[in-house]
Amino acid sequence: MENTSTGSWPRLRVADWADTRDTLHMWTQIVGKVRMAYAPPVNHWWHVTLYPSARGLTTSAVPHGDGVFDLEFDFLDHRLHVRTSDGGSREVALEPKSVATFYGETLEALAALGVEPRIHAVPNEVEHAVPFADDHEHQTYDGEAAHLFWRQLLRAERVLGRFRSEFVGKASPVHFFWGAMDLAYTRFSGRIAPPHPGGAPNCPPSVMREGYSHELASFGFWPGGGEEGAFYAYAYPEPPGYAERTAAYYDKALQECVLPYEAVADAPDPDAVLTEFLRTTYEAAADLAGWDRHALEA
Repeated sequence: MENTSTGSWPRLRVADWADTRDTLHMWTQIVGKVRMAYAPPVNHWWHVTLYPSARGLTTSAVPHGDGVFDLEFDFLDHRLHVRTSDGGSREVALEPKSVATFYGETLEALAALGVEPRIHAVPNEVEHAVPFADDHEHQTYDGEAAHLFWRQLLRAERVLGRFRSEFVGKASPVHFFWGAMDLAYTRFSGRIAPPHPGGAPNCPPSVMREGYSHELASFGFWPGGGEEGAFYAYAYPEPPGYAERTAAYYDKALQECVLPYEAVADAPDPDAVLTEFLRTTYEAAADLAGWDRHALEA
């Protein structure tokens, strides 16, 4: 695998780690569903997400009984850490193993600490939704690739975080949605949106309606859409003229704006190229939909 790091933007070809990506996707769904089982509901499903951490991806603290617990993918030591606020801890090795094995080991580690979640143990937002306990197909784990992907997330989070600081209206955290395996950040105009039609595979329409209940402009990064992944941006509902104004980025097949990761990483100033993409697509959505930019922006 010819993956390298050029400057501070790590390089990872999607084709080189597709099998690991697909296995890790299922593992993050399992951990995300555990968080969802205990975290108090928050609008737009913000209570189910994971967050980049200093070692990988974490649930952050999740309420349980009189304390809290957390789970963290550690892409340095390649462990899933399971910890409770009373000092208990267990680990699950991140290594080549099936989703079924990882699922069983994770539930066993949680049970040893007194955490026994009831989850819908089937993946969402994928076409072929095999129950976790029956998934022996996905079983690849390349630790170097997982490490590089995490570092990609860190770079993306840093730029998205700075971009977030320019907006004072309602906005999401920069967080990792395990359904589509993307790092996402969303801004809201404050207005209610028309009901979302749904359509995500193995995902109830009600889930999409809650996620898109209010007018928004969303941005993020996912390990697809380009040779090394891609940044994206879209508006819901998409205002008339959005595709034309963002023509330099707009993908008619996806019906959203796309900026390949490699176009960012190859640039003399990657942060500036990505920031320009974020600002351009946001301004198109906000201007064309008549957002009150004076009140919403810092």
